[in-house]
Amino acid sequence: MKKIIIPLLTLCAMTMHAQKITYPATPKDGTVDEYFGTKVADPYRWLENDTSAQTAAWVKAENAVTDAYLQAIPGRSKLLERLRQVSNYEKVSVPFYRYGKWYFYKNDGLQNQSVMYVTDELGGTPRVFLDPNSLSNDGTVALKGVYFSHNGKYAAYSISRSGSDWQEFYVLDAKTGQLLDDHVEWAKFSGASWHGDGFYYSAYDLPEKGKEFSNVNEGHKVYYHRIGTPQSADQIIYMNPTEPKRFYSVSVNKEETMMFLFESGAGDGNNLYVRDLRIPNSQFIQMTSNMDCTYSPIENIGDKIYLVTNDHAPRSKVMMADIHNPGFSHWQEIVAEDNDVLDNADIINGKLLLCYSKDASTHAYLHQLSGERIREIKLPSVGSASFSGEKDRKECFYSFSSFTIPGTIYRYDIDADSHTVYAAPKVNFKQNDFVSEQVFFNSKDGTRIPMFLTYKKGLKRNGKNPVLVYGYGGFNIGLSPSFSATRIPFLEHGGIYAMVNLRGGSEYGEEWHQAGTKMRKQNVFDDFIGATEWLIAQRYTNSQRVAIQGGSNGGLLVGACMTQRPDLFKVAIPQVGVMDMLRYHLFTIGWNWASDYGTSADSREMFEYLRGYSPLHNLRPGTAYPATLVTTADHDDRVVPAHSFKFAATLQECHVGSNPVLIRIDSKAGHGSGKPMTKVLEEQADIYGFIMHNLGMK
Repeated sequence: MKKIIIPLLTLCAMTMHAQKITYPATPKDGTVDEYFGTKVADPYRWLENDTSAQTAAWVKAENAVTDAYLQAIPGRSKLLERLRQVSNYEKVSVPFYRYGKWYFYKNDGLQNQSVMYVTDELGGTPRVFLDPNSLSNDGTVALKGVYFSHNGKYAAYSISRSGSDWQEFYVLDAKTGQLLDDHVEWAKFSGASWHGDGFYYSAYDLPEKGKEFSNVNEGHKVYYHRIGTPQSADQIIYMNPTEPKRFYSVSVNKEETMMFLFESGAGDGNNLYVRDLRIPNSQFIQMTSNMDCTYSPIENIGDKIYLVTNDHAPRSKVMMADIHNPGFSHWQEIVAEDNDVLDNADIINGKLLLCYSKDASTHAYLHQLSGERIREIKLPSVGSASFSGEKDRKECFYSFSSFTIPGTIYRYDIDADSHTVYAAPKVNFKQNDFVSEQVFFNSKDGTRIPMFLTYKKGLKRNGKNPVLVYGYGGFNIGLSPSFSATRIPFLEHGGIYAMVNLRGGSEYGEEWHQAGTKMRKQNVFDDFIGATEWLIAQRYTNSQRVAIQGGSNGGLLVGACMTQRPDLFKVAIPQVGVMDMLRYHLFTIGWNWASDYGTSADSREMFEYLRGYSPLHNLRPGTAYPATLVTTADHDDRVVPAHSFKFAATLQECHVGSNPVLIRIDSKAGHGSGKPMTKVLEEQADIYGFIMHNLGMK
């Protein structure tokens, strides 16, 4: 493979008169790859080097063009002000009990990061336990998790910087709040699981300088850190050099009698191992051997282990294992697979509390530990609920939200089967002015697909309404009703928000997931395209009033659909998307997505299929594409920004017509998690400003 990079980046003059935009000139190199005898050009390969001066100059030039366009949108400043108004409300988490104290998270409104509080009793006077806003001046240091030692003495917490997946651990004295000297770096995809006066965590070796956010991550190891010792003294307790592209992590139960080892990264699920900590020098015993299935411990009651699995149960079930005979063949079924999908399971106050997804909304049920159903827990309405509690305590809470109901915390009395509101947000919008409904339509192959619509009451189906269609469709991740304050201005101005439950997600179990993977991935795009066609046919809108949006795998969705049907959409917002399907597996943890996508190295057939929908490889010269705002960030080490860089450069080269095709590249930000509120609101003002302006919304 010959690779030549033109050393200098030539910039064209940047002007914007109405929709007239002059884009920066992006040099090409001579890179050509060969796949099974087929040559594929990759002329913007040099943009994969995200730390080069040449790439930095290109980023600066692209951002200058984009910023000029976005700042000139009429009403953007008013839109930002309205976004601040509707986002400025108190947000409180479900309280949780740890070793004699109650903890919860709260954001006063526009704080960059939520603050963790502690009280001596439920409902008592709170005091700050950990404020991540004090860890940086701009809010770009985010709290990832807090983990208490089982003796209640310590609390380890992890942070990420600038949105990266890399984590650092620090330790507090849980009683005094004093920061100890312990500091762990270069952890990734890890919690902290305590055992005695130390904790286990997962990390990679020190990455190559300058390649921290792009190089392939290999060799995940589990370490033990003892309090009061340097990281250099941490002991490797598990590694598997024969399988460098797998993830490993451990957890220890509250009684410190069992340790679980989780192995994933080679299929759609995980393997599970257990170790009896009461036996000196005990070894891990393998419990499962099918990494295409998931195995998730819920809790232990003595030597019994309650688990959720989809092994021989595509919609999942509850089983029980015994640590003395833990192999899967000896597991006992407790709650059989249902018609609906088991999303989550907890043991609270000695009862099994199971949450199922029925047509993408939560239904909750209480069961005996022996499996018998006691009753359904009636939730406030159609929406999403998440329960929290301890196996040996009576207190139970749940959060509930929908498209029009902000996240509300309820206290649930299990014995009396009664609910009381514990914390309800007060959002600056007229909640009763809006309505949500669920509709169903048939996709291209006749599959029935659900979709939620949210809009202002009194909407007329006259074929002229602006619509924003959102989807994801992958990795067994389902979409359920949720509240977002940043949608409010769009809805207030007559917009319809449509969320499609595409194949590839978890909405109807593993079969639904598999129907949107590998050489069935086109089903996902057909579902999304079908949703828009249905909305047009039902006279909600027309093709000049439709915007589509998705992030990560959803960014791939938007990229594929806008290249397959550029005539069907007016606006496209692919966010942090996987755009190069031939090379995605060569960066950071991209290899882990092969179970959903397959790779271009698998076979000629798989290569041809991927190339057939890869957004980057299906942009055609001389085509009029929708108004497009690609978004990415410099510290995204999940889906590296090179995907978006190369896609945007190619799009600007191929596109004809007056629609703007721009890229917004954030700094000190990553894939999205932990982004400070100031950055969130600026980004949302840009995205919604771009959407509303190009849909002709005043």
